[in-house]
Amino acid sequence: MKIRGGIAMAAVAGLLLLAGCGGAAATTATGTLNPVQITEYEGQKLDAVEDFRENSLHGPQQVDTAAYRLKISGLVETPQEFTYDELLQLPAYQKVVTLDCVEGWSVTVLWEGARIADMLADAGVAAEANTVIFHAYDGYTSSLPLDYLLENDILLAYKQNGNALAPERGYPLQLVAESRWGYKWVKWVTEIELSSDPEYKGYWEKRGFSNDGSLDQSYRENDYPGPMPGF
Repeated sequence: MKIRGGIAMAAVAGLLLLAGCGGAAATTATGTLNPVQITEYEGQKLDAVEDFRENSLHGPQQVDTAAYRLKISGLVETPQEFTYDELLQLPAYQKVVTLDCVEGWSVTVLWEGARIADMLADAGVAAEANTVIFHAYDGYTSSLPLDYLLENDILLAYKQNGNALAPERGYPLQLVAESRWGYKWVKWVTEIELSSDPEYKGYWEKRGFSNDGSLDQSYRENDYPGPMPGF
């Protein structure tokens, strides 16, 4: 399979293509600008970013975007690297998506970011690739099928409710793994690895959680007695 990119010119399956949109802001008496969260989008009420629970394995990661690189590796003809600024130059899309955590809570926010399909466009994905492994800054990993990522216009987000991600929310990039449990929503993504191993198991999958991670299925593949997963 080869993926060759192009600039999208219209909305795609519920995905809104932006043209240089930015977050809202309010001016204080001192003249500085404070970010203001979007609370409603196209008539749909949004949850606040503060409604997320911080439950990652090693706490919020502090990523220096000046040195940050997103790598595209594995079964590709031409490995790629993106700086944070280069990622911001890719076509930007918005989606309202709910994150459902296995702890029993959920949050619906407006996500903004770049499609994984656009990030893979110049890499030349090998025909045998069927799985994508996401690597995080703190060593966390999880995987998803390549077809799922492409057919659903899955994003790597750099904004929530109109503002840049906070460190505890995955700055600079969080995977928006819609229709999957929260442990599939990898934060602080540093590498996208193309693989031919559909059985690859990430951190929680190795400990008995479903490799598929679909919301319509149980997240447990066996009786795992340990703590609930972060994401």
